[in-house]
Amino acid sequence: MQLPIGYQPFHKINFFNYQMNRLHALGYGRQEDIQKAAAKIKDRDTYVSEFETLAAEAQADSRHKNAAAYLRAAEFFAEHGSQKRADIYRRYHEAFYSAFADENITRHEVPYNESHLPAMQLNPAGDKGTIMLFGGFDSLIEEFFVIWKFFSKAGYRVIAFEGPGQGGALQMYGHHFDHDWEKPVAAILDHFDIQEAALIGISMGGYWAVRAAAFEPRIKQVVSWSPVYDWLEQLPGFVRPMLNALLKLEGFMNATIRLRMRLLPILDHAMRQAMYMVGGEQPMDGVRWLLGMNRQHIHSEKVTQDVMLVGGENDAFQPVKLLYKQREALTNAHSVTTRVFTKAEHADMHCQMGNLNLAMGEIEGWLTSKM
Repeated sequence: MQLPIGYQPFHKINFFNYQMNRLHALGYGRQEDIQKAAAKIKDRDTYVSEFETLAAEAQADSRHKNAAAYLRAAEFFAEHGSQKRADIYRRYHEAFYSAFADENITRHEVPYNESHLPAMQLNPAGDKGTIMLFGGFDSLIEEFFVIWKFFSKAGYRVIAFEGPGQGGALQMYGHHFDHDWEKPVAAILDHFDIQEAALIGISMGGYWAVRAAAFEPRIKQVVSWSPVYDWLEQLPGFVRPMLNALLKLEGFMNATIRLRMRLLPILDHAMRQAMYMVGGEQPMDGVRWLLGMNRQHIHSEKVTQDVMLVGGENDAFQPVKLLYKQREALTNAHSVTTRVFTKAEHADMHCQMGNLNLAMGEIEGWLTSKM
């Protein structure tokens, strides 16, 4: 499938614009539909309602894959923990598996902590080996289907899953987040009786992929797409002690963050999503979760596999500086390959939304050379 190339100016609010580009880049959101919705979107509520309208129109026109994609777009900005969000998620889930019923997807419930994790398997067009893939902070495995299919058609057995705090693992099975990603990875490996596999983590999943590789020897290759390493490494050294002092003033910090959440859509989403993932009620619950992703916890020195670090020169969410910090910390890796995509390649944004075909092709080429 040839995906769109180029990062589009859909909306004046950068965070809304990125999410619209994400929808477009993944191949199932029509540019003209997104432009129509964008012209009417003013806030989170209108974002939800406009994409629900697009979904209904697509369904009426029998454009079922478009309809599923638009329901996902609506679900993204629905209020966290609300019945409306749960209802849109259920509708999206049903719409996706109906629209993609001919795509040879096998769904699995993987035993985990007295419940389950959701996973999907795509049978390969060849016998190149097994790739395990997962998303990040606010993704669903279904929305990245075009990525899973790309690797399946390239000859790999593909197993995509959601871990604690993600998608259906939280929405359907109630698993709140745990940064120790080797636990869900081990559960997937055990369930499918996999002795060796490559692991690809997308977005913040790039952090958890490295952490899992540090503790799970059955992972032989790891792709961090994109690295986090340690959020505080973005800051000048002299700022960190001041930040640590402020973090001790919990009441002040909760009030300050809530005020800024009203002004900044990206911060509002990040805090609400983090609180939802950990089952917290205060912004500081989300802050503690984010700061739990750090250089001590990730244990980069324990990684002995082949590693690929993928980033974009203008990534606003996981700045490329973190990629270079992660590279320096992988002192015992068998090999480390870095690829930073550029604006000239239309791939400089977060997770290369703007030229996914280029990024997937280069990752697949690296995997072929290492597996």
